[in-house]
Amino acid sequence: MEHAAEMTSGKIFDIRRFSTHDGHGIRTNIFLKGCPLACRWCQNPEGIAFQTHLVYFRNKCIRCGLCARNSLYGASAFENRTRIKLGRDQIEDCEACIDVCPAGALSLDCQVMTINEVVTEVMKDRRFFKYNGGVTLSGGEPLFQHEFALQLLMDLKQAGLHTAIESSLQTSPAILEQAAGMLDLIYADFKIFDTELHKRHTGVSNARIKENLKWLLTGNTQAEVIVRTPLIPEYTAFDDNIRSISSFISAIRPDVKYELLNYNPLAQAKYYHVEQKFCFDRNPRMYSDEEMTHFHTIALDAGITNLIK
Repeated sequence: MEHAAEMTSGKIFDIRRFSTHDGHGIRTNIFLKGCPLACRWCQNPEGIAFQTHLVYFRNKCIRCGLCARNSLYGASAFENRTRIKLGRDQIEDCEACIDVCPAGALSLDCQVMTINEVVTEVMKDRRFFKYNGGVTLSGGEPLFQHEFALQLLMDLKQAGLHTAIESSLQTSPAILEQAAGMLDLIYADFKIFDTELHKRHTGVSNARIKENLKWLLTGNTQAEVIVRTPLIPEYTAFDDNIRSISSFISAIRPDVKYELLNYNPLAQAKYYHVEQKFCFDRNPRMYSDEEMTHFHTIALDAGITNLIK
């Protein structure tokens, strides 16, 4: 497979600096492309597919049609002189379309970077890591590009940096064990407890996720582990799901750290740019403090003693 062959370079779709929500202190987040899950509500839809795609910013487009006229393989087409239609799998001439766009309305959804290039970028922010800050790998699923991610973590640790990861745990136990040895903090997503519902809404079973989570919570890893559930209306944010997840993880480790993430409605705009359909026709709002307290109470009643709020 393509992603298995790339050991010194990887596909990065974002480097986000000065983050304070994905680990301790001030952090630099590295977002790696590719994910084995296809969650219907994904907050980073541009990071699901490993393939490189065009991104179209309609608000910038002046509808000149230059991209379509320079597209040899159908990466861009001009429909009825009103809109650009992307052929997202036709990467062969994407760069040609981007180069001729006078308004900057087209871009690739990632860049290929070597490990040295990523480390160089990270080290520019080192002065901000003084108070427990560091680097967080996110995605997509960072361990989808596991050769790249593991080597990057090794180099970051050798540079003396605090390392964290946000992972779905949908990876092999061997890869997870290697990664855990180079991590100071692991955010483990546990979205849906019921196996059939998990498969329906993410495309995969959660059997491996449960297996890896048990290992993390009972193993010898020195990394801090925080289990998180994103609260997605209609998909994850219902009482039985929170209760089942809380009971499951607290039975494995009574002092497990657990965090419920409020719904983020801002993801909808990303689907517009990548020309994918959002899972909601009408975007829900964030949960109120009262509603969040309700979910917190369910988790506490189900055995969670170390709830992160």
